[in-house]
Amino acid sequence: MKPIIEIRDLYFKYPEDENYAINGLSLDIPEGSFSVVLGHNGSGKSTLAKHLNGILLPTSGSVTVGGIDTRDEERLFDLRSSVGMVFQNPDNQIVSSIVEEDVAFAPENLGLPSDEIRARVDDALRLVGMYDYRLHSPHLLSGGQKQRVAIAGVLAMDPRVLVLDEPTAMLDPVGRREVIETLIKLCRETGISVVLITHHMYETVSSDLVFVMSDGKLVTKGSPSEVFSKAETMKAEGLTVPDTTELINQLIKAGMTLPLGAVSAHDCALAIASALKKDA
Repeated sequence: MKPIIEIRDLYFKYPEDENYAINGLSLDIPEGSFSVVLGHNGSGKSTLAKHLNGILLPTSGSVTVGGIDTRDEERLFDLRSSVGMVFQNPDNQIVSSIVEEDVAFAPENLGLPSDEIRARVDDALRLVGMYDYRLHSPHLLSGGQKQRVAIAGVLAMDPRVLVLDEPTAMLDPVGRREVIETLIKLCRETGISVVLITHHMYETVSSDLVFVMSDGKLVTKGSPSEVFSKAETMKAEGLTVPDTTELINQLIKAGMTLPLGAVSAHDCALAIASALKKDA
């Protein structure tokens, strides 16, 4: 897959800080992929997210999204139409008292015809599983439902890239699962490129690529199985690994022969069952 996002030798420093928040970062994110950026607090992952639609601009280096250099002021509208952002608190992104009116807000500001707005709103709500709630008040919804409405509002702009900066941080486990399942569905069924910033390990299990950041630098990258097989590296960065990986590590220490790459619960169960069958 060709990259939708290309980052080259990116440095960024906030005016009030002595140290760089992003320190020589280079990476590619493939088009149509579900990619996750992991890192402890202060690792630079949220700063990176804000570079993807021009909220922040490089101190040096470059960020290119869909062929648009984020420093090109003449292409800023095109960039922000191509890259949708979703943040931690859905209440901060909800602006209307009716769900469908909230989702229609952005396309209305684009000056689109009313029939196209109607179609975009309905399609976006169906994609996130919230069409039946289109006439509800957003403020009566659960946290996970609110965040799905916020995602629908971004989808109604028809972006190529969806960037989410810790969108489940304020949600309970049910809401977190709702949002992650929605993101996986969107990526797989529509081909939209999803970039998820998180520190919840289980949210990475179904991703295509995982990037681990520390002190503004890229520590490691790869598929979830490749990244989480480096358990010691993750722990050195103050990060945990999924429960499945930890279980397999403990069983290996106890003498079982198991693959470190079994990250999902399904793959983990199959690996253990296969090992037990061989030992029987």
